[in-house]
Amino acid sequence: MSNDQPTSGEPPEDDPFRKKPHGPQQPPSSGSPYDSAPPPPPYDPGPYGGGGYGGADPLAGMPPLAEPGKRILARLIDLLIISIPLYLISLPWGGAVDVADGNNDDNVGDVFAQTYSGHQLLWSLIGLVCYVAYDTYFTHKDGRTLGKRLLKLRVAMLNDGRVPDTGSAFLRAVVLWLPALLCCPCLWWLINIVLMFTDKPYRQGLQDKAAKTVVVITN
Repeated sequence: MSNDQPTSGEPPEDDPFRKKPHGPQQPPSSGSPYDSAPPPPPYDPGPYGGGGYGGADPLAGMPPLAEPGKRILARLIDLLIISIPLYLISLPWGGAVDVADGNNDDNVGDVFAQTYSGHQLLWSLIGLVCYVAYDTYFTHKDGRTLGKRLLKLRVAMLNDGRVPDTGSAFLRAVVLWLPALLCCPCLWWLINIVLMFTDKPYRQGLQDKAAKTVVVITN
């Protein structure tokens, strides 16, 4: 898939990714927001951009990384934006979650089996499509879901700050939501939250590592 970005793929005018590392100046060409400074070096094949943006300092020339707390809050806002309408839509069909019948003789296995019945699986799949489509569209549009927009955060390609192309945005959304909705939600969220606090130097979750993206602060 080509990495050429459409006009809508350029960072917003107030985006701090417009600040580039210092280096040899090149004459301006077409008036692109990136013409005022040379492009950053290509993506370093080391451990997630170990030398990008500024050689010895991997964060040189980048805007500040998003704080984990704000990222979590933005994700919760996005979760509510999708899950509340989805749940309300599901009510005429019995709701998105099957409820146990309250029989005291049911053991834990029976409750688990009922909770993950075919009805719940169907709505999980519908939810997966909605979440992936939502994340892919807004991440490719300008790097900001509604939650990120409210908290002034943006997803950007690690190597040069561009808005992710469709393929990267889709891969990021699938890696984020597929295990969370169909496999191991608690474990998956826990791993990603821990990585936001501990991953060095870019605070990348598993979805960021897969798509080679980073979440930064915008103005």
